[in-house]
Amino acid sequence: MLPDIGAVFGPYTYLASEVVFGSLALLLLVRADALVRAGKTILVLYPLAYVWDWYTLTIGVFEIPLRTGVELAGIPVEEHIFMVVVPALVLGIHENLWHIREEASETASKR
Repeated sequence: MLPDIGAVFGPYTYLASEVVFGSLALLLLVRADALVRAGKTILVLYPLAYVWDWYTLTIGVFEIPLRTGVELAGIPVEEHIFMVVVPALVLGIHENLWHIREEASETASKR
């Protein structure tokens, strides 16, 4: 059974989870030296993510009960952070996998 972090963080639960996963994303991007490239990609993706998020919230596709209640531009502030953290995490994983592949290729060519 998973621990109920909602009982600990209350309305800050969503925000706390974003800090944890956002930190992991940042660590991966820094490790892969891909922070700037990822930032550019996230900047391009952000408007589409915003419209998608705003629309799904507006029509009631989902609701976020454990959040701060602070809204910015019509959606919860946590959703804005989510729209940065998720692609950052995906790109961080991708860049590290690519980096591992490059290292393996360099090692093999030195033999």
